[in-house]
Amino acid sequence: MLFVILGFCHLIGLISASRALFTARSPQGSMAWVMGMITFPYVAVPLYWIFGRNRFQGYVASRRAGDRIVNGMAPELNAGRAFPDAHAPEVPELFPVLERLAELPFTAGNTVELLIDGEATFASIFAAIDTAGSYVLVQFFIIRDDGIGRRLKERLIAKARAGVSVRVLYDEIGSHTLDAGYIDELRRAGVRISPFNTTLGWRNRLQLNFRNHRKIVVVDGKTAFIGGHNVGDEYLGKDPRLGHWRDTHVRIEGPAAALVQLTFLEDWYWATRETPILAWDLRPVPGGDMPVLVLPTGPADDIESCDLFFFQAISAARKRLWIVSPYFVPDREIISALQLAVLRGVDVRVMLPQKADHHMVYLASFSYLTELETLGVKFYRYQDGFLHQKVILVDDVMASVGTANCDNRSFRLNFEVTLAVAHPGFIADVESMLLRDFTQCTRATAEDYTDRSFVFKTGVMVSRLFSPIL
Repeated sequence: MLFVILGFCHLIGLISASRALFTARSPQGSMAWVMGMITFPYVAVPLYWIFGRNRFQGYVASRRAGDRIVNGMAPELNAGRAFPDAHAPEVPELFPVLERLAELPFTAGNTVELLIDGEATFASIFAAIDTAGSYVLVQFFIIRDDGIGRRLKERLIAKARAGVSVRVLYDEIGSHTLDAGYIDELRRAGVRISPFNTTLGWRNRLQLNFRNHRKIVVVDGKTAFIGGHNVGDEYLGKDPRLGHWRDTHVRIEGPAAALVQLTFLEDWYWATRETPILAWDLRPVPGGDMPVLVLPTGPADDIESCDLFFFQAISAARKRLWIVSPYFVPDREIISALQLAVLRGVDVRVMLPQKADHHMVYLASFSYLTELETLGVKFYRYQDGFLHQKVILVDDVMASVGTANCDNRSFRLNFEVTLAVAHPGFIADVESMLLRDFTQCTRATAEDYTDRSFVFKTGVMVSRLFSPIL
């Protein structure tokens, strides 16, 4: 009987290895999975079916629901395009490529406000929720039943009882500690709340490695929020270990807010198979002069849109490229793009946290110092608490704020959303913000890795080996 079981395990290993041969993200990954599943399938096969898959199955219907909305808005979208002629000399090649990645245009007539740190972010979100007259859409990777979580719950309950439609979407892995009583209290008040349901459908039962990492709030289809904050007291700097939490969100008004709403709609349809009635107002707001692109990315995309966004932003830089990311585990293509940017004479800066909340990701980031810092990439470690913002600044051309980190998980495994703004005023605001942040940093050098102990270096390289799933 034992030999039958062992034989069956090896047969499953061979079948899984043949699948990995054609679907792994890289030749190195393919070889590692194939060898592992042939020689030791008892461990490698379960790990492969949890961590080795690179496509999220079954999201097509949700995407089609969004496509129907976009097709219906096509005349208004075309009329409101910020850059109607993609080949105009004043439009950098960066913009048309990003529009094709997003399958949405840069829209005109928007205002975008930087929200720096948790107090400003949640004060603005709560003020917007308080003004809601028709509906509120809320989506976070993490929702906690703590001080800020209960403040959000109280506002949503009050709105639901006042007749406002309220929908809440959360990631069941990110919010695994969320108490059932919190959810039940919202439901009893009339709030529609659902997990993202990553494992929905028989093909997806083992898709535990995918996450919906988006953070979105939309009020009445007119005001939207995107950024790095989740709902938890640590995002207000109340974690005694991490201290001050440095993060950035944005408040959006104008046509772009409706396109942020489109991203929520697709996720909501996946989770609930419900298409709520929403307002799709693409009119510019008074005083709105900011060209804005909403770029949703994720493992259901036909191409690796998030990875390509980073690659294109890096490749387009001619004078300045500043990247801020709490988790820096780039793939080989991004490393090469950064090296080429330095060789072009670009001022390339990467701001990372000094403190770690995910220790293996923190260790893995040290492995890139020797091949990037010595070439000319300037690395900075933020000292004043924990750095969690996700910001990119490209020349004086574009600034982006969103949920995506510069790591494989955001590139290929997470559902993310990024807001790209091509406006000199907003770019100047982001530049000023980051210059203040740089004053709270110390330079990181290759010696931070090369001068460390053998044990530390071993931990760094082992962590890097696991970079595809970190």
